[in-house]
Formats: sequence, C-alpha cells, structure tokens
Amino acid sequence: MVINITRHRKPTADHVYYPKGPAQLLRLLARLRYDLIHLHIGGMLTNRILALGLVCTLQPGARSVMTFHSGGYPSTREGQALKPASFAGFVLRRFDGLIGVNAEIMGFFHKMGVEPERARLISPYAFPEAEQSSSVLPEPLAAFFAAHNPVLISVGLLEPEYDLPLQIEAMPQLLRQFPDAGLVLIGSGSLENDLRARIQAHPCAQHLLLAGDVPHAATLEAISRSRLLLRTTLYDGDALSVREALQLGTPVIATDNGMRPAGVSLMPRSDLAALLRVIEQKLQQPAPDKQRSGGDESNLQAVLNFYTDLIAKNKGRKDGASDLSTGSPKL
Repeated sequence: MVINITRHRKPTADHVYYPKGPAQLLRLLARLRYDLIHLHIGGMLTNRILALGLVCTLQPGARSVMTFHSGGYPSTREGQALKPASFAGFVLRRFDGLIGVNAEIMGFFHKMGVEPERARLISPYAFPEAEQSSSVLPEPLAAFFAAHNPVLISVGLLEPEYDLPLQIEAMPQLLRQFPDAGLVLIGSGSLENDLRARIQAHPCAQHLLLAGDVPHAATLEAISRSRLLLRTTLYDGDALSVREALQLGTPVIATDNGMRPAGVSLMPRSDLAALLRVIEQKLQQPAPDKQRSGGDESNLQAVLNFYTDLIAKNKGRKDGASDLSTGSPKL
C-alpha cells in the first residue's frame, strides 16, 4: 500500500491513499496494518518532515525505514549545521533502517550518530542489462531523434516548479545557431494540456516534442542519445534524471539549488540568457563519448532484502508493508 502526501493528487484507489491533511494521515497510519513503513523524503529535511518521521517510528509492531533522496543536502548550509544532538539526529537514530542514495548521504547519517549497520547505500536507479535495453526508441521519439541533431531532453513531471516554458522559450534563439536542434520533454503532469497547446502554437513546433510518459528503459536510451539534459526548476531537490544522465555520460544543465552533484553546469533560476549561454557553450564543445555502465537491476532487490532483514527481527504483524511518499517529486 502507498500513502501519497505530495501535492500531486489522484483519487484513492488500489491501496494508494491520498490523505487530505495531517489528521487523516494519522488516522490512516493508525488504521492500516503493516509489518514495515517506508518513508521517502526529498528536498530539505524540515522539522515538519522530521515530525512525520518521528510518528512513523512510533507505530507499534512495525519496523520503520527512511530513504533520503536529496543527494546534495549534506553540503547545504542547513545540512552542514546539523549535529547529532539536533532534532534531526534524534529522529534519524530512531529509524530501524535508513537508505542513502550516495556516499555523501551515508556520511551524513553517520555524522548524525546512526549506527553503520542500520544504514545502507542503495542506488535510486537501475540500468537494465544491455540486451534488455531498447536499442530502438519507440515512436514518436525515434522519428524525432532521426530528424534532429543536437537533441536536448528534459525528464520530469510537467508541473509549474520545473519551469518548462523557459526551455521552450530558448528554442527560437538556439535554432539560429543550431538549425536542426530539437527539444524533447518526457513526463506527465497537470500542465500537459497547456504545454501541448503552447507547443502546437509555437513557431518552432516541429522542433519540440512532448513525449508524455515513456518506459524507463526507453527514457534511459533517449537520455543517452541526447546531447544535453536540461533541469530548469523554480524549486527542486535531488533529481534522479540528473544522476542517470551523468552516469550515462550526457552533460547536464540545471538550475542551481545548492545540492547538485559534481559535473552539472549550473545556471540561475528563470534566467533565459544564462540558459542559452550555457547551452551554446556546451554544444560548442566536442560531444562526450557515451559508455553505459554495466546493467544493474539489483537496487530493488537490495531494498527488498533490507525489508526482509528488518521484518525478520519483528515477529508482530503479518499483513504487509506501507510506503509513505513525501517531499518533492523526482524522476
């Protein structure tokens, strides 16, 4: 079962719950039956989120796990200021298990006094085996890539915080220097209809593709074939698409949010001139060699193994696991 407390809402169905507020969330946590509760956190580690984490650790008869997805948070001013005696340190040490998405997060857990055996490093993404990955992109992506070079790509939710109109606005000027360039937007969200109408009315419409949701293997193939990945945001935590692109060898241009991984070219928020300047600089450089890392589907199995180890220590309820999603959404 999943309890989704992000702002992206759908009707409750198929064991996926969307509580309307803190009171309803607490009632759900008290009513549902589970062996384990897994809290996913993105963005900043606020006191509000920490209070929710504390509630999760207090659920009787259930093990508690937290995954912290904000890979650059330990380097922020807020992250560096935290000490083991802080409220954050107290709450983190109460979890039965913690999952970090990179070595920096793991170091942060240890700094907060978390016992090493209770924290595991598990990648937030997996690359399929070479023979399983799609060598031929699905339509209309395949046709778009065949007709455009260089291709820029954005992967994420179609929501206001991702500032996607800024990328569309950059295309007319970019096409003056790179007349065959194209921009692919992968994802879905509340702005899909508005963005589709904007693209259809745009003078550069043939150079813009709103691809919608795309299977993960095909998305990785598209990122690998793209010249640049764009992550322009008004607000953002750590982004899986950014880390996937870096691992695939695709250069990344992203809004500076104080927690981007090494190797990302940074730009100020909502700055069209800066975006164009960085894009042109990157496109004038030689295209990097793309060498996909070996396949690894083990991250999901690693999480399941962690669940099994924790549940084996708890012989209480036998009814399943609950997954609690919060923080900023990521792709």
